[in-house]
Amino acid sequence: MSTPTYIGIEGARIALAEIGIHLTHRQIKRAADPDPNGKRKLPFFVDPIDKRLKIDKNTLLDIYIRIQVNAENSAKINVASLRKGLEPRL
Repeated sequence: MSTPTYIGIEGARIALAEIGIHLTHRQIKRAADPDPNGKRKLPFFVDPIDKRLKIDKNTLLDIYIRIQVNAENSAKINVASLRKGLEPRL
């Protein structure tokens, strides 16, 4: 099990930008703020020491990977067969 790396709002924005998901500070903040039912879109928590929102970087990236895999699995086109067709033949 890897050691968690906790990042704040800006760190989350940067981590997502590194994988091609460019969001504004406001968009990340909206995902971190609780809705009227007290649920957050992303699993941010309030750090008990500095009282700022934090999230584990690996959790954030895993969420996006999981969503991508679900999208591929539910698509009408079989993504795995497309990838095989793109591999160079030896």
